[in-house]
Amino acid sequence: MTLRSRTAALLVALVLAWGLPDGAYARTAPPGDTIAPMLEQVLPAVVNISTRTRVAVQRHPLLDDPFFRRFFDLPGEQRRERKQHSLGSGVIVDAAKGYILTNHHVIEGADEITVTLRDQRQLGAQLAGADPEVDLALLRIEADGLTALKIAESEKLRVGDFVVAIGSPFGLGQTVTYGIVSALGRSGLGIEGYEDFIQTDASINPGNSGGPLVNMRGELVGINTAIVGPSGGNIGIGFAIPSSMAQAVMGHLAEYGQVQRGQLGLVAQDLTPELARAFGMQLRRGAVVAQVTPGSAAEQAGLRSGDVIVAVDERPISGSGDLRNAIGLLRVGTRVRLDVLRKGRPLTLHAVIADPLETATAAGESSRHLAGAILGQILDNHALAGQVEGVQVLEVEHGSPAWSAGLRPDDIIVSINQQALQSVDDLAVAIKRNPDALLMNIRRGNGALFIVIR
Repeated sequence: MTLRSRTAALLVALVLAWGLPDGAYARTAPPGDTIAPMLEQVLPAVVNISTRTRVAVQRHPLLDDPFFRRFFDLPGEQRRERKQHSLGSGVIVDAAKGYILTNHHVIEGADEITVTLRDQRQLGAQLAGADPEVDLALLRIEADGLTALKIAESEKLRVGDFVVAIGSPFGLGQTVTYGIVSALGRSGLGIEGYEDFIQTDASINPGNSGGPLVNMRGELVGINTAIVGPSGGNIGIGFAIPSSMAQAVMGHLAEYGQVQRGQLGLVAQDLTPELARAFGMQLRRGAVVAQVTPGSAAEQAGLRSGDVIVAVDERPISGSGDLRNAIGLLRVGTRVRLDVLRKGRPLTLHAVIADPLETATAAGESSRHLAGAILGQILDNHALAGQVEGVQVLEVEHGSPAWSAGLRPDDIIVSINQQALQSVDDLAVAIKRNPDALLMNIRRGNGALFIVIR
């Protein structure tokens, strides 16, 4: 076959592929040599987002000394501040309500948010809600003639599917890049609290954050969110939040302004080949229940240590990260089906997602030194979940005795007076033994410290 014949055959194959039925669209190349017709429908839904934040300017401590100011006859105290600006992208997902999805880090701490539409209209935007754990924010604008993108089911994506990333890199205005899906279900990157990224080689650069990743039908399959590169520039590895996860979070943000996460109350780990052999299983994927918290939703559902969760509401679970994502997107009070293997035997259980604060306690009830703190079991989404045992500081009121003692939100109290803690009940018992002197071993982030309260 000549080169011309092979080229003609390839073009015929591409044209035929474009006519494939639903479900195969994402795996086809664009017709001919252009995706311009698709982009003409998509670009009006992509917006530029600029923010302005007022930041207090630090000054020399002597300038805060009243004696120093009087001695040198300095004018009255004036607050100095400077303005910071940032740029990002967003996508209109509901034209009637004026809803725009973007990244949380694009608008974090902003005092003013301005949205620029494709037709160059500039509008002030209000923050409808945000979720730092997934790095999503929902904005609302009031305008006529908006165009919204249809949200596709990101679960239908496959590695090798063609995708287009759109955004405003470096503030240059709308820019389009083209590539493929390089990988799916990327997690464990430490970028966000909940990770289930689409990896793509479509160029993503600073300013693309919050912009859409679309399929060849111009449907939203992801929100561009992260870049992996030595200098923050594109090297062919970019990540997007799947549209299905974004849509679930958006529902929470639109109704409550935040994600009302619940939990099962267990510690899970990946089912490794070694664990599978130890359990006498042929299975290679799942989440092994390592610990069940007493009184939790998991215990009430009948889960036991050693159970392997293989599906949640018929969604396959490949590991502890999958389980965490599946539960973390469910609202408190939701009833879920858990497909479990117990000693190799299939078992179906049902659990009701619980509110973490329902099992929490006010620390002030146990000790006056800790008044103002709310303590509870370690949440499933805590960075140290499954790694340490103890009691988590869920909330601390500023200026309270607990705050003054040095406790901060997300601290893990590992022990009190050298007594290891596994539950809030253990904490109460330890405090009663010596309520006037508390030696607390705290895990904070990657570090540890002792706090002494008398």
